Amino acid sequence: MNAPIASLIFAFGIAGLLYLDRQRAPRASKALWLPGIWIALIASRPLTVWVGSTPSGNAQLEGTPLDAAVYAALLALALVVLGRRRAQTSALLLANRWLLVYFGFCLVSVAWSYHPDVSLKRWIKAIGDLAMVLIIATDRNPLVAIRRTVSRVGFVLLPTSLLFIKYFPALGRDYDADGNVANVGVTLNKNSLGLTVLLISLVAVWNLRSLLTHPSADDRGRRLLAQGALLAFGVTLFGLADCKTCIACFILGTFLLIACGRPAMAQQPARVHTVCVGLIALAGLTLALGGGPGLIETMGRDASMSGRADIWPAALHAASNPLIGAGFEGFWLSPNVHLFQKELLDKGFFPPLVTGLNEAHNGYIEVYLNLGLIGVVLLATILVSGYLNAVESIRRDREFGAFILASTAVAIVYGITEAGFRTMSPAWIFLLMALVCGAGIAKGQRSVNSVRPRVSRGAYLQRLREAKDPHRGRLPN
Repeated sequence: MNAPIASLIFAFGIAGLLYLDRQRAPRASKALWLPGIWIALIASRPLTVWVGSTPSGNAQLEGTPLDAAVYAALLALALVVLGRRRAQTSALLLANRWLLVYFGFCLVSVAWSYHPDVSLKRWIKAIGDLAMVLIIATDRNPLVAIRRTVSRVGFVLLPTSLLFIKYFPALGRDYDADGNVANVGVTLNKNSLGLTVLLISLVAVWNLRSLLTHPSADDRGRRLLAQGALLAFGVTLFGLADCKTCIACFILGTFLLIACGRPAMAQQPARVHTVCVGLIALAGLTLALGGGPGLIETMGRDASMSGRADIWPAALHAASNPLIGAGFEGFWLSPNVHLFQKELLDKGFFPPLVTGLNEAHNGYIEVYLNLGLIGVVLLATILVSGYLNAVESIRRDREFGAFILASTAVAIVYGITEAGFRTMSPAWIFLLMALVCGAGIAKGQRSVNSVRPRVSRGAYLQRLREAKDPHRGRLPN
């Protein structure tokens, strides 16, 4: 099959999946297109790369005008939407006080960044992440909003990734640091592809479980077909991306979705704590402390975690200020990076790999480098608070709570080997979504209806008419 015919087939397939997954009710807010576009860009490639434009100057310092304009426009529109939902937005922000403290400290840390202007721009983009999450969380039904937004993104990105890899290798493949061919799909590297597939596939599993356990769900048959196809694309791309961390996190998230979504778990928080703490502790000991090199090698990765065992201490030694860090997103723009690079070169690392490295491959060390011990303590407080809210949300809404808990646990584990708490990262956006929605449910700010019963079109229209005129169809007293 040649590339043009394959493109046509995939285009019809994507349109078909979007058609199969549609729902008559409840109606989706048009504002959900804003976080949908935001997440789609972050989970794939910057718009500058998509249009084939070559950035001029130092893009890391200056950014690109096109990307900046698009993100600014999306953020401005998001603020308008949140302004109209100010009551719900204020309630959710008050329910996430520690998150506000964290963002506040990030803003203060701009003052001591080596490039304050760059740090401030990145902080504004971080506010964009939060604004998009708040649009979803303040929707009339945030559970449905998450499902629709992420599914729409997945129906476009996952099939297109497979199309690029199979039929457009110049777009869908690249070379890793060792010179081996790496499948990148619609992203820029295989780890990014793995992360995108992980998060979208986790939502697909969540959707499938809900549809399978609720026979009365609207349009159940065709939605099962659409979500099953989405998960099939995800499983296929997991094998092509070959990202061991993302595969392990997907298994963890799927297990938690199934286990913690059972009725017996909703009324037994102790069981939830036992399952989650045990799994997270096992993953942490295996990945971070080297407690299981045999297991790591069984997964297809060397015991040094692809060089991470050398990267982590080198990054810690190069930290500019142990207490307050180098400023928000500022370490990799500071002179201390040269100390980090020198130590790796002394250990025999390949020079092009060292000069191209711009993350510590550990989310907690990344926060330490940029925000110091204060930032790490604030992050830990957010994660613990988010975990406790997730457990409480299971009691209030078992189906939504299981997803919130799984997303939180995946973010905690993913951060052990990847920089998962960085601005405009899909992992960070999903964590924010779990934190905001979990706090809202746990503190009674939001009530959700997980499943709507099946109704005929005539009955649905009758309900709409009665909502406009409550006396229609009623007998007089």
